Amino acid sequence: MRTKRTKSVERRSKPGRIHAVLTTLGSEIAQGIIPAGALLPPEHDLEIRLGVGRGVVREAIKTLSGKGLVSVRPRHGTRVLPRRDWSLLDRDVLNWLVGQEKPDRALLLAIQEVRSIIEPAAASLAAMRATKEDRLRINVALKAMETADTQATATAADKAFHLAILDATHNPVLQGFRGAIDTILSTVFLVAVDSVDGWFDGNLPNHAVVARAIEKGEAKKARKAMEQVISFTQLKLSKLNAGTRQRNDQLGAPGDRRRA
Repeated sequence: MRTKRTKSVERRSKPGRIHAVLTTLGSEIAQGIIPAGALLPPEHDLEIRLGVGRGVVREAIKTLSGKGLVSVRPRHGTRVLPRRDWSLLDRDVLNWLVGQEKPDRALLLAIQEVRSIIEPAAASLAAMRATKEDRLRINVALKAMETADTQATATAADKAFHLAILDATHNPVLQGFRGAIDTILSTVFLVAVDSVDGWFDGNLPNHAVVARAIEKGEAKKARKAMEQVISFTQLKLSKLNAGTRQRNDQLGAPGDRRRA
């Protein structure tokens, strides 16, 4: 018979087990290991494979359903939905899709297009609405970007800059994109910082123009400057994507790639 202490430990650890199962299944769906249209294995099989109880499996599947990855129908099983139904701006879904060892760069470029719609408008609103504290946060983040000497500090400062601008809009819907922007910027760094010469330093002046425009309350200039920030990254990622395809074409078949 289990003691009260054992039951208490199990209750505390359940969220961690749910997260582990959610991450495993979500990643497998995002990577196509479990393709769209396929049925997930029965609950009992998942319990055995993942070493968890039925309640944990059901909670994880319920969360996957909420994110649009699966459809649960009684007596018909749990079926993986096509990507068009997924909540692609959900932090977890983005991490599963682009937070891999080899991120989906085509998807990353598509997400950058969404940034080009959202963030220039956010910069414009920030120029009109930012408080003294908002402007201070933006300028502190810019200074941290300019003095960053590691990838980790550069990533943290770049995120802080963009998130501070979203917060400065004082628009709760735009602020709802914080998680998506955070994940996107992490992946941009993962893909670009070691692969594109001068990408981070080359875009610093554009960030500085954004900060100055917001500081002066110049909405049109802030919008245009943020368009330059996003366009710079979009161009670099596009060139990197094209270069990757060209190298793969030159290397030929998988056997040739191994020899190369």
